[in-house]
Amino acid sequence: MSRSRKGSTKLALVKEKKGNSVRVIKDNQIIEDQWQRLEKIEPDQKLPNGDIIVPFAYWRANRETLLDRNGNTAIFIMGDDKIDEVAGVASQFDLIALEFPLFKDGRCYSHARLLKERYGYKGELRAVGDVLRDQLFFMKRCGIDSFQLKAEKDMQDALKSFNDFTVKYQTATDAAPPIYKLR
Repeated sequence: MSRSRKGSTKLALVKEKKGNSVRVIKDNQIIEDQWQRLEKIEPDQKLPNGDIIVPFAYWRANRETLLDRNGNTAIFIMGDDKIDEVAGVASQFDLIALEFPLFKDGRCYSHARLLKERYGYKGELRAVGDVLRDQLFFMKRCGIDSFQLKAEKDMQDALKSFNDFTVKYQTATDAAPPIYKLR
């Protein structure tokens, strides 16, 4: 993150780096991913080349500029973003990142499920932010496809979380039959 002389944030790149890539869990594997998530962007800031993930509010205000740049653009949404506004433009994105700022903030679970079930979003949903091993199984059941854990988290151990539970008690986007239908 760089700061101007006045101390304001110019551009914040969130990357758990290994070269120019980010490590994420996708399809039950750890992969190197090229998407760069930009948290804060000043109006005069030059955007990096390549695939970027920008805040939904920034995308709404700068849609035309983002369409003209070299590279793909995705959005990330917060729990307080209005999901019906996101759903109206969701099909324009191959990836939508869902920001989990705190373990106890579960609003993006609802966003994921609504985007997949009600609005028919077919692209990739990615959990970012305070994403913990204990949440991955439930995030996946809500329709989240990939997971960007913090750099200090053990991704190999996190992969094991998808097998923590063998019985599902309710329906979800993964179409696994709940236990009451197996009786």
